[in-house]
Amino acid sequence: MLEKELGKSIGEMFERFEMDPLGSASIAQVHRARLRGDKNDVAVKVQHPGIQDLMMTDIRNVQAFALYIQKTDVKFDLYSITKEMETQIGYEFDFIREANAMEKIRHFLYENNKKTPVLVPRVIRDMVSRRVLVMEYMDGIPILNLGDEIAKRGINPGGKIAAAAKQRILESLTLVYGQMILKSGFFHADPHPGNVLICKGSEVALLDYGQVKDLPENLRLGYAKLVLAIADNDPIRAAESYRELGIDTLSQCENEQQEMLRLAQTMFDTKLPPGVVMLQPFSEESSIKKIAVRAFPEELFSVLRTVHLLRGLSVGLGINYSCAEQWRSIAEEALYSAGRLKVKDMKSRVRRRGLIRRFF
Repeated sequence: MLEKELGKSIGEMFERFEMDPLGSASIAQVHRARLRGDKNDVAVKVQHPGIQDLMMTDIRNVQAFALYIQKTDVKFDLYSITKEMETQIGYEFDFIREANAMEKIRHFLYENNKKTPVLVPRVIRDMVSRRVLVMEYMDGIPILNLGDEIAKRGINPGGKIAAAAKQRILESLTLVYGQMILKSGFFHADPHPGNVLICKGSEVALLDYGQVKDLPENLRLGYAKLVLAIADNDPIRAAESYRELGIDTLSQCENEQQEMLRLAQTMFDTKLPPGVVMLQPFSEESSIKKIAVRAFPEELFSVLRTVHLLRGLSVGLGINYSCAEQWRSIAEEALYSAGRLKVKDMKSRVRRRGLIRRFF
């Protein structure tokens, strides 16, 4: 596949090529290599032959299952989510699109920060095709192996030094996702642990740009309003934001407003309730069981998925935090820049936060 796509033999292109892949996933596998005449290693992503037809068949089976499940007591618009999955996974087979996305996000992060909070691999432009992508090799350890690596260095994984390092790493990831989703609308939508590396100096590298999302302006700003409602614990504005986003709900519970806020927190925030170590979204006490989600915008699925993956990372690192609270200032800036938040409202919000912090 590699030789066919790039039109040369492996020996012509590479001084060294490791035949055993660094990793292999559903769509592709990645090899470490070194280009001829270069001193630095590269990562070579090669698509599995014939995988597209197989995966799209799998997706259609999932859609049929989602339609069936919706007829049971799981009152959630799962089918719309599988339609967005079909679109997003379809994009993953085009590595030229992935290379463009990687460069766009890299440029955005370097342009909007004095020092980019995460590292994005550099694309080797003349070695990209629809099924092959050659990029800068990032040397690091998977994020969930961080505890073992810390222990190897003689540091207590449960101590203050380790906790501070984990906190910094999670802050970097959270900042990046807040900027991408709320400020740009164009974001990396697959932050599962295999795509996050910890490099030298505790720098974070974000890999695999096959799943990216370009959020429409109305959803980006609507989501910014929802972030503020969650951060402020405001059930009325949470319900208003749901309606503005096109999330159609049907409630049959007594305390509807408070339950709606709980639903928003469950779906769109990383923070776990006190004493809870794992959310069970379809348990009897869950808000989703009390408030049916009859229609869910397909375009919003990538945001939902990203928040849940960030929650998984935070649980893996042993840190319980609210991404909505961390993204508050970015959401305010996004709404202010779009003319949806007035200067006096902005000042009032900042002043109120200052008073709350001083009081506590």
